Amino acid sequence: MPRSVSASMSETAIKPAQGYSAGLRAVTPLLPAVLAFGVSFGVLAQAAGFDGTASIVMSLTTFAGSAQFAAVSVLSAGGTVAAAVVAAVLLNARYGPMALSAASAFRGGWLRRLLEAQLLVDESWALSQRDGGFDRRVLLGAGFALYVGWSAGTAIGVLAGDSLADPETLGLEAAFPALFLALLVPLVRDRRALAAALLGAGIALALTPVTPAGIPVIAATAACLAGVRR
Repeated sequence: MPRSVSASMSETAIKPAQGYSAGLRAVTPLLPAVLAFGVSFGVLAQAAGFDGTASIVMSLTTFAGSAQFAAVSVLSAGGTVAAAVVAAVLLNARYGPMALSAASAFRGGWLRRLLEAQLLVDESWALSQRDGGFDRRVLLGAGFALYVGWSAGTAIGVLAGDSLADPETLGLEAAFPALFLALLVPLVRDRRALAAALLGAGIALALTPVTPAGIPVIAATAACLAGVRR
């Protein structure tokens, strides 16, 4: 076989899958956990006094599991709406640098870009990285599947109410940390990336016992400076 043909076949074999369906396939193993946690949110929101419709609309418009759980937790503990909003904003602030890094992948007018950007979440952001850039179709495919799973789970939790057990009793709370670790490993390709990962983990672990929820995640993003080249 000619060397050029062999090299071409090798490059094709190792080239990451692309397209909307590739994003869907990549995120499929996570969907059961996403659905279960959506159910959990629906149940907890009901217990906290949220109207069923409001709970579903919140998932459809916010699409941010950790921020939604934080807001519900604050309100159920007697906190103010302002405190709930601040907690949610702190947890979602990490999407600022993530959105900036992926901004060039989006095309079209501002409205289209705005709508498509709503599907940028931790998992779709990580799965769509390609050679220093982002595959827009992979991001949208994965993000849409996650959006449907989260929203459907919330609706099931609202409708089922107290008849369902909390998914955390099944140990599913470990699914997301395990997922994020699995997403991180392929990105640690050199010493700079490893240094940034370790520094971020150290910052988060140090601040978690002494700061409110959300702050450790935000502070840990400072570790990305370890990867900045002169």
